[in-house]
Order: sequence, then structure tokens, then C-alpha cells
Amino acid sequence: MLEKDKEPFNDVMDHFDKTTGRPEKIEMKTYPKPIRILGYVLFTCVVVGTLLALVLSLLSD
Repeated sequence: MLEKDKEPFNDVMDHFDKTTGRPEKIEMKTYPKPIRILGYVLFTCVVVGTLLALVLSLLSD
């Protein structure tokens, strides 16, 4: 069951969700294939870049 399919437990929370727009959980399977590929590539670049920066900073000392 998706989080957006859950019923609010009272009217106050329902109003709060509608007015503030609480972020929803991202499900990559629901996006078109090119956007999923772009998301995976960007995520991989961030992880590899972080690891590379960490390794290079340790080797420079």
C-alpha cells in the first residue's frame, strides 16, 4: 500500500497534508525508464565522487 493511499486519522491532519504538501516516498519503478536511468546515473556519480574525494584526501596527507 502506498503512503498516499492511507487515510488520515483526523480532519486536522488531512487539512495539514493538503495545505503543506508533505513529501511522499519516491518509488523509482513508477517513473519512465529514461528518468530512472538518469536518477541511477546521478546517484552513482554522487557516490563515486564522494568515495573518490575521501580516498584522495586520505592519500594526500
